[in-house]
Amino acid sequence: MKKILLVDDHKIIRDGVKALLKNLEDIQIVGECEDGDEVLDFCTANHVDVVLMDINMKRMSGIDATTELLAKFPNIKVVALTMHNEEGYISKILKAGAVGYLLKNAGKAELLNAIHTVSEGRNYFGPEVAEVIMSRYMKTTPTKKKGSSQFLVSLEDLTKREIEVIKLIAEELTTTEISEKLFISPRTVDSHRRNLLQKIGVKNTAGLVKFALQNGIID
Repeated sequence: MKKILLVDDHKIIRDGVKALLKNLEDIQIVGECEDGDEVLDFCTANHVDVVLMDINMKRMSGIDATTELLAKFPNIKVVALTMHNEEGYISKILKAGAVGYLLKNAGKAELLNAIHTVSEGRNYFGPEVAEVIMSRYMKTTPTKKKGSSQFLVSLEDLTKREIEVIKLIAEELTTTEISEKLFISPRTVDSHRRNLLQKIGVKNTAGLVKFALQNGIID
């Protein structure tokens, strides 16, 4: 049973999501928060697997709430659920540690897909969001000229969790050791490793180590 927390300052949105997810055997809405500053207290007192997080809220934004939440509860999966598909919002909350990004015009099937996907340790981006991300990488991907970067992204394009994982990989920790150090499952570590290889544009661990060295992640 996946336990879901809804975070949105509009009750009509929370009620709508609850209506979509009610009476499902493998999903339970365990609570709702009106603002980001309520999230940490709720998750301290209750078990939560996935947080559906709005971005713009009155007191604390979903970006700041995600940063604080994952610093204390790194195993919780945060999926941004917002009306914004601008690159700036996407980039900021992903850097804060969110593993999914979904627009509020999504239907029930897409919402369920997002919850199941992130619960399995993978990232999920709605179609419109994936298009924005792809467009950005197509603009920033360097051509393979002599002297240009061999990597598809720079350090600032990685999330905090991805930087933690690549640092430990470069330090020659095993998958089990990384999972124990970061309090995540070995499967999630392997998922991060695969995502990093694809995102950075390298073929193996040696490529990840080279990226870590060139970007000062390790000495």
